[in-house]
Amino acid sequence: LFEDVAPLHAKRISMLADEGAYDGVVFHRVIEGFMAQTGDVEFGKMGQDMRMAGRGGSQYGDLPAEFSEISFDRGIVGMARSQSPDSANSQFFIMFEPGPFLDGEYTVVGKVVDGMDVVDAIKLGEGSNGAVLGEPDVMKVVTTLK
Repeated sequence: LFEDVAPLHAKRISMLADEGAYDGVVFHRVIEGFMAQTGDVEFGKMGQDMRMAGRGGSQYGDLPAEFSEISFDRGIVGMARSQSPDSANSQFFIMFEPGPFLDGEYTVVGKVVDGMDVVDAIKLGEGSNGAVLGEPDVMKVVTTLK
């Protein structure tokens, strides 16, 4: 996580991970050649009704944007949000391929430093919105390294 680039967002992800909030959360939106999205700790837990996955956040308030000069390249982790730039909460996405059109529009919060082969193997969604049908892949346990 880029604590020096997006300190509020990095702190939020770390806090939710330490609380176990991400454990059992699915990848609900996965678009081939673009990104894999997860982190809906409200509606995205395995075993819940997946029709709501992607609409929730955490019990904490939304965060203000922390835009940077870092480009959305392969492996970059960005914060998902609604229309408002200041609406990121718990959801994040990992880039499969570069997406420079996201630069300056979404907060870059980190980068995958090892294991992109695992990211590349995440079950793909269908259609233009990339909704994952059937049984999605899940983050079993999420921890942070101090």
